[in-house]
Amino acid sequence: MHFDFDTLRVSEGESVSLSNHPTLIKPIYSSREEYREMLATQVEQLRKLQNIHYADNRFALLLIFQAMDAAGKDSIIRHVMTGVNPQGCQVFSFKHPSLEELEHDFLWRSNRCLPERGHIGIFNRSYYEEVLIVRVHPEILLAQGIPDAVITGGEVWDHRYRSIVDMENHLYRNGTRVVKFFLHLSKAEQRKRFLDRIDKPEKNWKLSMADIEERKYWKQYMKAYEACLSATSTKHAPWYIVPADDKANARLIVSRLILETLTSLDLSYPLSSEPRQKELLDIRKQLMDEGAR
Repeated sequence: MHFDFDTLRVSEGESVSLSNHPTLIKPIYSSREEYREMLATQVEQLRKLQNIHYADNRFALLLIFQAMDAAGKDSIIRHVMTGVNPQGCQVFSFKHPSLEELEHDFLWRSNRCLPERGHIGIFNRSYYEEVLIVRVHPEILLAQGIPDAVITGGEVWDHRYRSIVDMENHLYRNGTRVVKFFLHLSKAEQRKRFLDRIDKPEKNWKLSMADIEERKYWKQYMKAYEACLSATSTKHAPWYIVPADDKANARLIVSRLILETLTSLDLSYPLSSEPRQKELLDIRKQLMDEGAR
């Protein structure tokens, strides 16, 4: 099935209304067998491109995943990145900040985890939590030791959006490509997945009363996401709103977008210089002479 993946991209300056974006679309696969074949093919393509990316060593790739609970972030990362060489990939999950992290600006703890050139960095939640959960729960902001004038001025969120966009533009200028995925889950599907976590003992650990409490703030979170997506999707660091009610479809979409990003970098294995070729010939000769003894 042909699918225009650009329809999922949030244009720079676009005012996002999540009610206009579906959480479920017609699958880009026709059967479970085709899904498995498509995912396996894309994972293999990603594995090959990641090897070249690692050797090319000119760019870094940062993938950011944001979503409501049970949207499938963990499973997408696991299924899509399963074939990637662990040496060239790093996954970071950001939870409650430590006391040390609270003594710094809100970007400090994530900036320490940015990927090196040749690597793929994955943020399972990210610095965007600082304009999402903190916006829904402003009491968190009060505990961050920020000067009162910053908070009472009423522009704290606009300032944070600007800091994020400036930082991501800085990363782009220095060779890091940032791609951001919002996994768009419906409230009804979250309920279904929460019930599944209760019914299956092996999933009980994934659900707590805190998850149910956060569900009560669904409308506030949607408004926070709309403001965030509208303010921080740019040409060089776009947001993609991925329909997430169908996990298989979401995996195929995300893997395809990652492949398109890596392909656009025009990666290649480094060319050997004449001195390097001579060195390799000398090494070959020594190894051949050793084998002839």
